[in-house]
Amino acid sequence: MDPETIIGIDLGTTNSEVAVIRDGRPEVLPGEDGDPILPSVVGLDPQGHLLVGKAARNQYVLAPERTVRSIKRKMGQEVTVALGDQKYTPQEISAIILRTLKRRAEAALGRPVQKAVITVPAFFNDGQRQATREAGELAGLEVVRIINEPTAAVLTYDPHPTAMERLLVYDLGGGTFDISVAQIENGVVEIQASHGDTQLGGDDFDQLLFDHICDAFQKEHAVDLRASLAAKARVLRAAEEAKKRLSVDAVTTIEEEFIAEKDGKPLNLRKEIDRYEYEELIRPLLLKTLTYLDEAMSDARLQANQVDKVVLVGGATRTPLVHHLLEERLGRPVHAEIEPDLAVAMGAAVQGGLIAGVDVGPILVDITPHTLGIETLGELYGFLSSNSFSPIIERNTPLPASRTEIYTTAVDEQEAARIRVFQGENPDTRYNTLVGEFLVEGLAEVPRGNQILVRLDLDLSGILKVTATERATGLAKHIVIDNAMERFRKRQRSDAVDRLEAILGSVEEEPAAVLRLPAPEETETEPGAAAAVPADGLAPALRQVIQSAQALVAKAEQVLPSANEEDAGELQAMLADLRAAIGRRDADAIRASMREVEDLVFYLEDA
Repeated sequence: MDPETIIGIDLGTTNSEVAVIRDGRPEVLPGEDGDPILPSVVGLDPQGHLLVGKAARNQYVLAPERTVRSIKRKMGQEVTVALGDQKYTPQEISAIILRTLKRRAEAALGRPVQKAVITVPAFFNDGQRQATREAGELAGLEVVRIINEPTAAVLTYDPHPTAMERLLVYDLGGGTFDISVAQIENGVVEIQASHGDTQLGGDDFDQLLFDHICDAFQKEHAVDLRASLAAKARVLRAAEEAKKRLSVDAVTTIEEEFIAEKDGKPLNLRKEIDRYEYEELIRPLLLKTLTYLDEAMSDARLQANQVDKVVLVGGATRTPLVHHLLEERLGRPVHAEIEPDLAVAMGAAVQGGLIAGVDVGPILVDITPHTLGIETLGELYGFLSSNSFSPIIERNTPLPASRTEIYTTAVDEQEAARIRVFQGENPDTRYNTLVGEFLVEGLAEVPRGNQILVRLDLDLSGILKVTATERATGLAKHIVIDNAMERFRKRQRSDAVDRLEAILGSVEEEPAAVLRLPAPEETETEPGAAAAVPADGLAPALRQVIQSAQALVAKAEQVLPSANEEDAGELQAMLADLRAAIGRRDADAIRASMREVEDLVFYLEDA
């Protein structure tokens, strides 16, 4: 190992990490327990021995007078904090955390470490930055560079950009929020605008969920768990774990036995919480972050379409609602391929490697290249359709990945549910690829709205396991799909021609004046059956329109000389409307859609 190795440190409000460049790649170094995350908490045990990390965090609620947390919020202030009988500056407490990380790196590398790059929020002022540098020196480190956390995150995604890029870095950690607009060109990262809140983060989410649990328990048992330090500590820890699980699972259960006592009888806590319930609790705080986002974009004088990439940093960004709100606001996908908890430390290591002259290569992350989900009854093209695609594992999700969503039955006393799994990016399943299906039978005979949990587990080898579970009874069935990703890649190509041929298939087999469409009454009793339905001579004209459109779509693969991307997209949308009209058996709508397609085809062919 190069004696001038420069470690990278993310000194966080809630958690901290240390990383180093190995074999040209950044690697976050774990502690003795194998966990790369060190809680930024320092304490003293009852005997006066120093505690750092998880041990200190675990005693915080019961012994706050012997524990210090969130010291980062006090960096740069002329204050002291009590730790037992002594008082310490924020720099000294931070130095204890940094020294622990320094020793972790030395244990992993097998040699002393003297130099480090340490990250700070983009909105830290000079005093706060100087205090961070002093903390590093107190820990026995030469701080060769103080860099902004969003800068580090940008370097993690691309240390050697070949062209100018603008990135929006959304950093939602345990204790603070930071939104930054960064421009990177020729290896130089410039923060063009930054906003944030030092009192907003995952800890606030924990508190909201904690209060929600305590309020429910108090309503049921007339006992406030917040009155007992021991009960408070247990519920707060359970709330934090539940928050993490709800980033993956649609439902989780909090169970704590003998959490309290009433009239000499022990009370148990059992509370089931679903993701929607949790996300509604935190939605106001997330909407507040969007206000900061708008301010940063305004300061940088940018529109959403001028941002090349949206990067997520911080463990709290795992919350699915964060992804949905950002994609809705910005109209583009977000990137979280790099572990959000570790991205800043990895970026600091990249900066250290660049300073030391190490050739740093791109970070390799296994991701799912396409979205996985199931077919549902939902709105599609403005109408209710059974071909609506409901994503469960979004594309670019790091592997291995597990996600769960809740679905409900559509009719009263529904006895079975067919789970059809698709892969692709289109809201219409007919544009995506079917990768597997199975039937869950024997559902409870209850009114519609019976909840079914669908879980997708995708491993590094591309093996997909799909499980459907009736929430009320626990009835479950699953299917394992071998190498789902590889199968999709081999089959992936332009599906437009195949889809149009499928539409034409039943038309060409019938007499010219008849269009075969499923009859509503037969759809209920004999799924898939079809009946001859008069279509007022629509079939020949419909066939001709679709054939012409089919030819144009085929040409689009070689780029139509007369049609740009907007024209091609409009044609696809019109064909989708036509298919929807056929599915509804709406002759007037079919005629209207045909005329629109005919007009555009005529324009494109003659242009």
